[in-house]
Amino acid sequence: MATLYFHVPFCKRICTYCDFYKVGAVALIPKVVEMMHEELDERCNYLKDSRLSSIYFGGGTPSLLSPEQIEGLIDHARRLFDCSGVEEITIEANPDDLTEEYIERLKSTSVNRISLGIQSFDDRVLNFMNRRHTGAEAVECVERLRLAGYDNISIDIIFGVAGFGDEWLEKTLSQAIALGVEHISAYHLTVEERTRLGVMARRGEYIPVDEERSEMEYLMVERMLQEAGYEHYEVSNYAREGCRAKHNSAYWQGVEYLGIGPGAHSYSGDNRTWCVSSAKEYSEGDKRFECETLTKVDHLNEYVMTSLRRVEGISLDEVSARFGCREVERIMTSAQGWIDAGVVCCSGGYLFIPTSKFMMSDAVIESIFA
Repeated sequence: MATLYFHVPFCKRICTYCDFYKVGAVALIPKVVEMMHEELDERCNYLKDSRLSSIYFGGGTPSLLSPEQIEGLIDHARRLFDCSGVEEITIEANPDDLTEEYIERLKSTSVNRISLGIQSFDDRVLNFMNRRHTGAEAVECVERLRLAGYDNISIDIIFGVAGFGDEWLEKTLSQAIALGVEHISAYHLTVEERTRLGVMARRGEYIPVDEERSEMEYLMVERMLQEAGYEHYEVSNYAREGCRAKHNSAYWQGVEYLGIGPGAHSYSGDNRTWCVSSAKEYSEGDKRFECETLTKVDHLNEYVMTSLRRVEGISLDEVSARFGCREVERIMTSAQGWIDAGVVCCSGGYLFIPTSKFMMSDAVIESIFA
């Protein structure tokens, strides 16, 4: 099976830290949506498997689309693909977009999972991030979704934010747990060069947290969410039982996907394609694509990366079957130092990183790459 992704690159306000492709020209939305329908028709044969398991609206801020525009794209996908196996249709949303009226209209669509970009429940941190909502508005949004009957809600939070003392993160985690959401994505704040935060860092106006602080906050997230019953199943993701994100899990398992919209990526077999990031050009019908052909080494390295970010880890049997027994030997040799240090474990035919050591996953992965 495959997955379908719609990229909606529009934001009313640009967050301090965000490095994703986005534009503020919301007036382009109707024309871009029209071109997304056109692109669906043009590229529906890209996928080798026409059966979809999930549909995801990401961004940007997909909640800037009307529920009718969202359902229109879903209906179009149903005409082109076999959607009988679709269990999860997710929309990313900002809390302040989800008014009672918007939620009432959204309930008439096929969307059954909401991913809220909350980031923090502390107004000082939200102001620093240039978010559009307050902590109280975020809480009220989750409560409105519950009253409307949504039972699969994910929220994003960010940790590793310097300058706000010792208590704000604990309060944010406590609030997230109290809301009882089914899924929590927790990301460490990263200073990206082409962002407002990057400019602030270069000017000395923002000094990132040090490694000791990063680890302390990570372990706080790990402890509090696991004690509250959330499974830590991927580096940045925690879920109640049975509530893992199906769409993102498909990415990590190497499932093919079709991305629609300016800046969207697609993957099928040995091909990766992405639409050049220009909402204006896209809205005018100029849909330009770039692509790359993946080699066997590319596939191996992607398998290593996605597997070691997940709690299950690398299946040595799968590596042997797909890439040969010599690669198993090479991987085990590369990992031995990490195993000796207790950062990596090998058990039951799997090589994996314990969740308490996930903060070191990037270094481990890079050392094991072919």
